[in-house]
Amino acid sequence: MKIHEKYISRCIALAKNGLGTTYPNPMVGSVIVYEDKIIGEGWHKKAGGPHAEVNAVNSVQDKSLLKKATIYVSLEPCSHFGKTPPCCDLIIKNKIPNVVIGTVDPNIKVAGNGIKKLIEAGVHVTVGILEDECNELNKRFFTFHQNKRPYIILKWAQSQDGFIAPLEKLEKKPVWITNAYSRQLVHKWRTEEQAILVGTQTVIDDNPKLNARDWYGNNPVRIILDQNNRIPEENAVFDNQTKTIVFSNSKNTISKENTTFEVIDFKQNIAQQIVDSLYKHNIQSVIIEGGLQTLQTFIDENLWDEARVFIGKTFLEKGIKAPFIPKTNSEKHTIDTDEFLIIRNHD
Repeated sequence: MKIHEKYISRCIALAKNGLGTTYPNPMVGSVIVYEDKIIGEGWHKKAGGPHAEVNAVNSVQDKSLLKKATIYVSLEPCSHFGKTPPCCDLIIKNKIPNVVIGTVDPNIKVAGNGIKKLIEAGVHVTVGILEDECNELNKRFFTFHQNKRPYIILKWAQSQDGFIAPLEKLEKKPVWITNAYSRQLVHKWRTEEQAILVGTQTVIDDNPKLNARDWYGNNPVRIILDQNNRIPEENAVFDNQTKTIVFSNSKNTISKENTTFEVIDFKQNIAQQIVDSLYKHNIQSVIIEGGLQTLQTFIDENLWDEARVFIGKTFLEKGIKAPFIPKTNSEKHTIDTDEFLIIRNHD
């Protein structure tokens, strides 16, 4: 492995510590190297807090070495004042002579300006080290800024015979198809993505809380589709515990501090209207957990980035068929007794 790739790889590993806690900011890691030895490192932990470069510089014990060091960062240092000062100014102030950057920041507030500012200050800048890996790290952030929509993950569990749920349910609670380990993994995902989206029938049938009970972390913003305002006010999604956005064809009379209603036209381009609205709400990623009609709507409008599909050992014999994705490029994994597929949409 080449020397620059070695340290950018470390930056990526550090940045991943911020998954789920940095929204609306990207995940960033930084490493400071002097004579092929790491003398400082850090990552961005949460929005409003110090950026990766700041944490890395602060961790260096002998600040005199900064004038002879190289700072590595997975994403272009910011050049504008937000909740914190520009990282470019910090690098220039500390007279760090060399900066190695994984990839350019797509945010219009940065977008090459950080690199330009560093070069104009006489800093030697190298850009594009492990660029694909750095882009993958911030696929949510990049999709949001480049495509003007959230990064969209479809998720469902299906039985061995291809059903996601029975036709009839005796109780208002989920019918489990997967094992406990798979269910815990789903709760981990909920802490990593900014929002979770379900349809009307899922809420009525299961009365879900849509939170992360089985994993430590932030609860996602709840996105509910309720065309005709059929969901009763006493349902768990209206408990006011988490920010909730409801898409309907008319305003609802429910008045809660943490609940917002957005009116859309359910007769055309439903998925597109939803993602346009979520972009305005600054939602960078959403995991869509069904049911069938909701999932298929996003598939049919080709508004999805990856699908995560569990296949349990259960046989339902009859029920609601799983969504259809015309894709074959999937990664296969196993979680105890369950099979787990990741399907990426590269269209």
